[in-house]
Amino acid sequence: MLKHNLGYPRIGVRRELKKACEAYWSNKINSHTLFQVGKNIRKENWKIQEKAGLDLIPCNDFSFYDHVLDMSLLLGVIPESYLSIPVIHNNIDLYFSMARGFQKNEWDIKAMEMTKWFNTNYHYIVPEFSKNHKFSIFSNKIFDELEESKKVLKSIQKIKPVLIGPISYLFLGKEKEKSFHRMDLVENIIPIYIKIIKKLKDEGVNWIQLDEPILVLDMSEKDKKVFKYAYGEISKFCSGINIMLTSYFDGISENISLLQEISVQALHIDLVEDSNQLEKILSFFSKKSKMILSLGLIDGRNIWKNNYAYSINKIEKSIEMIGENRIMIAPNCSLLHVPIDIEYENSIPINIKNRMSFARQKIYELNDLEKIVKGDKSVLLNNIDLLEKSSYIFYDQKIRERANQIKDQDIKRDNPFYIRQEKQKKKFNLPLFPTTTIGSFPQTKEIRNLRKRFRNNELSRDKYDEKIKNFIIDVIQKQEEIDLDVLVHGEFERTDMVEYFSNKLKGILSTENGWVQSYGSRCVKPPIIYGDVTRIEDMTVKWICFAQSKTKKLMKGMLTGPVTILQWSFVRDDQPISHTAYQIAWAIREEVLSLEKNGIQIIQIDEPAIREGLPLKKKDFKSYFDWAIKAFRLSSSGVKDETQIHTHMCYSEFNDIFEHIANMDADVITIETSRSKMELLKAFSIFSYPNEIGPGVYDIHSPRIPTVEEIFDLIEKASKRLPIKNIWINPDCGLKTRKWKEVLQSLHNMTKAAKIARNKFINLS
Repeated sequence: MLKHNLGYPRIGVRRELKKACEAYWSNKINSHTLFQVGKNIRKENWKIQEKAGLDLIPCNDFSFYDHVLDMSLLLGVIPESYLSIPVIHNNIDLYFSMARGFQKNEWDIKAMEMTKWFNTNYHYIVPEFSKNHKFSIFSNKIFDELEESKKVLKSIQKIKPVLIGPISYLFLGKEKEKSFHRMDLVENIIPIYIKIIKKLKDEGVNWIQLDEPILVLDMSEKDKKVFKYAYGEISKFCSGINIMLTSYFDGISENISLLQEISVQALHIDLVEDSNQLEKILSFFSKKSKMILSLGLIDGRNIWKNNYAYSINKIEKSIEMIGENRIMIAPNCSLLHVPIDIEYENSIPINIKNRMSFARQKIYELNDLEKIVKGDKSVLLNNIDLLEKSSYIFYDQKIRERANQIKDQDIKRDNPFYIRQEKQKKKFNLPLFPTTTIGSFPQTKEIRNLRKRFRNNELSRDKYDEKIKNFIIDVIQKQEEIDLDVLVHGEFERTDMVEYFSNKLKGILSTENGWVQSYGSRCVKPPIIYGDVTRIEDMTVKWICFAQSKTKKLMKGMLTGPVTILQWSFVRDDQPISHTAYQIAWAIREEVLSLEKNGIQIIQIDEPAIREGLPLKKKDFKSYFDWAIKAFRLSSSGVKDETQIHTHMCYSEFNDIFEHIANMDADVITIETSRSKMELLKAFSIFSYPNEIGPGVYDIHSPRIPTVEEIFDLIEKASKRLPIKNIWINPDCGLKTRKWKEVLQSLHNMTKAAKIARNKFINLS
């Protein structure tokens, strides 16, 4: 029974990669120093996994920005606009320009589109395909890292290069032209995959991992056809090397028949997200006499210790059916989605910490499972004893009862939107194309140091509050100078939009170093929901009301919604997720009502993760939306008609969920659309989305400054798809990660473009 891993976190224990990348982008270090940081992280990761006794260790799972973008560079999927920049002389700058855009002298090229990786909070750069695209081996990264790993691990037999499989890669991209389907490129791309696999084989590689998470989706007949063709060709031309086909994030029962006609040496399945698939998969394997089954047993997306009894049951059932020599064990997915090492946490209560397991600990859990299979029952008994004795749940019966007793009036506004809209327009008297931002403003080094000093008790509460108030006053003045219509307080008191609330709610805790990559150099620290959740006191009212007192303009109250707090946290595993969502929703509702009571007339409840949490199979959509929309409406529906509720959503595909977005019944929704050049709005238009909407006109994930002309062009495009009276003008997302110089100029350009649009469209509204 072999032990292996699908992927390891690449940011470094102290976020070394983030710091190095940002230093490189700021011209503070050169590429040699950047590459050395990457090399050090890779070496450390390989050594950790080797020490843990893994039989197969992943290689090429490291990335400086995004593994899908790495794949695009490897296969030569590079838009011509980036290749034509004469001042870019190396692959790393080409790579970063694709991810972040390029703006220097006369050169001004936007970043490529970015969206969520399946139902996770990880973002990837979307490949762009042209008709008859000619693929080629453009980058040597995978081969260079293979050579590195040989020197570190000494044995080539332990090394397992990882690639996104060809069908998932094509699926994750988009067509630049409408005259073809990207899956039609399969005959062009497969010869390059075969060439890569053969080259790896020539280097002595015994195993290669091809990730095909498309297998867990509702695959179309076209998808299935190209899948069978692709792996038929790979099987035909790549003999002598073991191909491990990996799926994760859900089950593959519906698509298992695709493997009948192809020949791969191993299949990895996710038994954390879908344990019920095992019986059907084993039945299939009983007819495939040689194929190895990899059981994904360790949860790569949550931080609780593995239940060994549960895992051993799956292992023993599999061994009984197909034999121990045909079984592998592994985490269910890459460990990219969990923090690196629990040993760096010193403030978590011991009874909770004892139940937790980060990436490094999860690797060792595989060892424990192997020991149990080999007869060491003491390991199993210790695990059972720990899970029984080490209680990590805070229970409150009143909270639990309230979450289960939600009445219809709790999730409905007093009147429908069209009545509320008239009242709000009369009350606020905002101009056509009102301008606002999503919430946060740049978090400078000065602000981060201020919070650090306060945490370390180097600064009193009064002095800390006074300095935060000064930052708020300053950002209000800046917004008034820019002439934004609806202001925000800047969120300077907040480290992160979820972590901040986790520190204010009972039943949730934050970590010290539990960093997880979200995109590029952006890392987050997901809180840990360990018990029943309740609001103890006001969480935002003091700061929002102070900000409102410093301006005559409208000030938005900024909150994070219940579904996003849930999705961007590590959630307790002892009750239905919907119950936890309702508990959080009641807490947010109390804060909304307190803001309204204290005179705040516009309240934004951000739900950037509501699409992200959507199950991967359509059959599961309804049950998810039943509780997710209910939780949002519970948090937002207690206010008067005149109080305007905003929400915000991040990069997502909305085509199949418009009915549910409309059912949220937010007065205003803001979404990210600038990278897609307003393409997302086509679907909103077809659906006739009834409420107000702010399509993002400024891509905040790139440092480039959009011009007045391009912002106006986006406003014009939006005006052709949506009722003009319903359109707001705003950036794509919060501005926390950007620098002041680019933010101020970009927002100046945004408000200028909005004023030009008002003059042009005033008679059409």
